[in-house]
Amino acid sequence: MKSVSERYGASPLHLLLVLCSFALTLYAGVRLLKGDTLGVVMWFVGAALLHDLVLLPLYNLTDRSAQRLLRTRQGTGIHHRSRRSWINYLRVPAFVSLLLLITWYPLILRKVPGYHLATALPPGVFLGRWLLITGALFAASALCLITAMWRGHAAPPPPPAQNEGPARRQEPSPPGPLLSTPPDGTSPQSHS
Repeated sequence: MKSVSERYGASPLHLLLVLCSFALTLYAGVRLLKGDTLGVVMWFVGAALLHDLVLLPLYNLTDRSAQRLLRTRQGTGIHHRSRRSWINYLRVPAFVSLLLLITWYPLILRKVPGYHLATALPPGVFLGRWLLITGALFAASALCLITAMWRGHAAPPPPPAQNEGPARRQEPSPPGPLLSTPPDGTSPQSHS
């Protein structure tokens, strides 16, 4: 009989955490929409379908477009390796910025009246603050990229070793006292 890890594909702790997150989400959904169980179920199914059928292909299309824009010629060296990872320095701030926009879009786009009393802020400040946060995220990401590139230049990798002949495998020395072999190849005992 297979163990839980073999059947599930991860540790039992992972399964427990996933089940707990589903339970917490279900609890929050039920508490937020009291008495409207059908609405909660429709919301979860709709969110899953929207993500899988609309947003996921949109993520992939955007990511592949950004990769094509940053694609470099095939080559070698430190620059080629670092340019391939530039896409990650765009993904993270873009993801966080879009997540903030999705979460706070009613306030950012002024779609919800009446939040002035709850937030004590005028409705026009949210768009500017979101843009400032987005700019700060991309600036911090650019600083991380510059730091990573600087570290790559500061410590260049050592050149590959040049062997003059076929590669020789060194045998590990036997345990026990160290005996040196004379240059003529004879055993140390024969010189005594």
